[in-house]
Amino acid sequence: MTLTEGFALAGAAAAAGLINAVAGGGTLITFPVLLAFGVPPVVANATNTVSLMAGTLGSVFGFRRHMAPIRGWLWRFVPVSIAGGAAGSWLLTHTTDRVFGRLVPFLILFATVVFLLQGVFRRFTQPDVTGPADARSTHVWAAIVFQFGVALYGGYFGAGIGILMLASLGMLGLTHIHEMNALKTVLSSLINLVASVLFIAAGLIDWPRALLMTAGAVVGYYVGSHYSQRFSPAHLRRFITAIGLGMSGWTFYREFVR
Repeated sequence: MTLTEGFALAGAAAAAGLINAVAGGGTLITFPVLLAFGVPPVVANATNTVSLMAGTLGSVFGFRRHMAPIRGWLWRFVPVSIAGGAAGSWLLTHTTDRVFGRLVPFLILFATVVFLLQGVFRRFTQPDVTGPADARSTHVWAAIVFQFGVALYGGYFGAGIGILMLASLGMLGLTHIHEMNALKTVLSSLINLVASVLFIAAGLIDWPRALLMTAGAVVGYYVGSHYSQRFSPAHLRRFITAIGLGMSGWTFYREFVR
């Protein structure tokens, strides 16, 4: 790892931590930077997941005041989140770099589109609490199944899972944004934690890069959490969307044209 690469990775991780603290979508920066420096796709994904873990766990602590109202939902969603995260990360450990490299452009594009359309998700998932009880029960079971799918995807790649979860929670009738974010943060942290454990056990982590990026991410999370009012989430979302589309185009070119 050269000095230039070290500064680039630390800077990308710091930017990702700040962006995750304010608007989300930081993986769309750090993962392509790892690829650009020649890190194999599977190792890059695993290293990226571990590098951003400290910030996500810190976010759970930040939502501690909103935990009591969501305890009733945790027992429904925690088991499927752990199971889905484990299944997705296990699947990644059994995917070759060639196959995963071919999937990367589509995964980045999917995550970017989800990130871009998050406002649309919110409008189409306004809570409906006027329906019969059996319909609401059906929605709960549908959300549990959907959460397993989100966790499966999250364990395998991860970008955009928070947005997908917020959409699902909105369909259940949850309206308090801080409580929704608290539940989303707990579940996404569990998914990333389970994935990190399996990635470490499989020996997929590039530790020098992971430790350097962890330090950068912690700085970014700190700045983002303490100075979030100074950053425009709308401007950050546009920036991340542009980065995501650009990185998707670059990886498509790298995998299918060059």
